[in-house]
Amino acid sequence: MKSFKKKDDVNNDFTFTEENVLAALKNVMDPELPVSIVDLGLIYTVETIDNNINIKMSLTTPGCSMGSAITRQVENVLYALGAKTVIVEIIWDPPWNPNMMSAEAKTKLGM
Repeated sequence: MKSFKKKDDVNNDFTFTEENVLAALKNVMDPELPVSIVDLGLIYTVETIDNNINIKMSLTTPGCSMGSAITRQVENVLYALGAKTVIVEIIWDPPWNPNMMSAEAKTKLGM
């Protein structure tokens, strides 16, 4: 599943780097868990060229009904910071597993 949107006439003061994008995406929470998608380990790659962002990510399960809502949240956060284009691709290889979570996420979830 791939989501692609383009925003024209961007006024951008934000520097898009992998680190800054990941920091911004820590504000995107999994709708079913009190943990960010970054801490869950759902973000696999972030590519930035100028104000164009390409993200490859997964979901906790292939049947996750919240995939489109999460994708929209990712897009909204990045567009609010001044991204010109955002491409979010949901991938399943490698499959997500709980070992991909940060220590913070594991603590929040009692693991």
